[in-house]
Amino acid sequence: MLTHSACEGPLPNTFRALWDEIAPVGRDAGSGGYLRYALTEPELRLREWFRDQADARGMPVQQDGNGNLFAWWGDPAAGGAVLTGSHFDSVPHGGGYDGPLGIVSAFLAVDELRAAGTTPPRPVVVAAFVEEEGARFGVPCLGSRLLTGAIDADRAAGLRDQAGVSFADALGARPAGADPALLGRFAAFVELHVEQGRALVDTDAPVAVASAIWPHGRWRFDFTGEGNHAGTTRMADRRDPMLTYAFTVLAANKEARLRDAHATVGRVSVEPNATNAIPSRVTGWLDARAAEAETLDGLVEAVRAKATERAGRDGTALTCTRESTTPLVAFDGGLARRLVELLDAPTLPTGAGHDAGVLAAHLPTAMLFVRNPTGVSHSPAESATDADCAAGVTALARVLEELACR
Repeated sequence: MLTHSACEGPLPNTFRALWDEIAPVGRDAGSGGYLRYALTEPELRLREWFRDQADARGMPVQQDGNGNLFAWWGDPAAGGAVLTGSHFDSVPHGGGYDGPLGIVSAFLAVDELRAAGTTPPRPVVVAAFVEEEGARFGVPCLGSRLLTGAIDADRAAGLRDQAGVSFADALGARPAGADPALLGRFAAFVELHVEQGRALVDTDAPVAVASAIWPHGRWRFDFTGEGNHAGTTRMADRRDPMLTYAFTVLAANKEARLRDAHATVGRVSVEPNATNAIPSRVTGWLDARAAEAETLDGLVEAVRAKATERAGRDGTALTCTRESTTPLVAFDGGLARRLVELLDAPTLPTGAGHDAGVLAAHLPTAMLFVRNPTGVSHSPAESATDADCAAGVTALARVLEELACR
């Protein structure tokens, strides 16, 4: 079990002391990245660390029926609570800051408010949402989608990882689904996150306020053909789904560039996955994002149409399945302007999805970004300086004070 540390000393040192407690958990020695899949041993260790940190601060922890954790500073029955926090899970070999920075910063922001003698009249709640990345069960922001009813509990229960383990089995129970009573206790949500880009380097600001999240989604492309021998099957006789898949990847790249959008095929599954065998099935996952919903729809339809036409020429078949979509999220304008004025911070849009994007449909929501000097995310090269992280803690503390005390 990880231990908690006393929160003493200058903020940069405090941040590093707390950060160093979780930094080794789930880190791959080869890549330097993290393998913190939802409800696996590394993420479960971090969830225990979350409970330890909450206990050290006298913050009772509530686990909803969907795998989300909530640590309360103040009376849960008081109403009007200000929610903050993020997630622990990572993409395969991802960076350490994406998600955990928001949780560590939230606990430290509570410490800063307490050190200043602040006792908010409204509760402050630190959250750890489950399966935000969707790297294990395929649906991003699964915990916040379940809480808000954006995904059906039965569908979520049946989601399976690559080993065939269902989300319900990993959770230890069927997810409870939408919880209007719990959601109704929250008056606002503020998620602090590492910047996923490098705009703040150019503006020379350590912290920014989010303006919007691009529409985005995931689509599964299943290409089927005829498995056969690589050495004895004539080229003219082949029905090779790998060819259709390869064409689709190039088509997605072209169509995204034509629309000033983003398209990525970063995951592929091949059957039988043998060097000397023509595949019988190839499955690829398309991640597509754009500034407007119409552009996103046009991009995905163009890719699907080109893939279908190519499948006809290759003698293969295609099934395209939408796995998840998130519409444009324009964060609460009044709240964003209030935070920009409070922090004297710039605003940034983002193409990345977050639990804040799901919760924004149900309560006033905002995001803070902490400068990432490399601009790289979902990679071991993701980074932030201790000084900037400390600035993020101070900014979050000011925001929590503004929302919970004013």
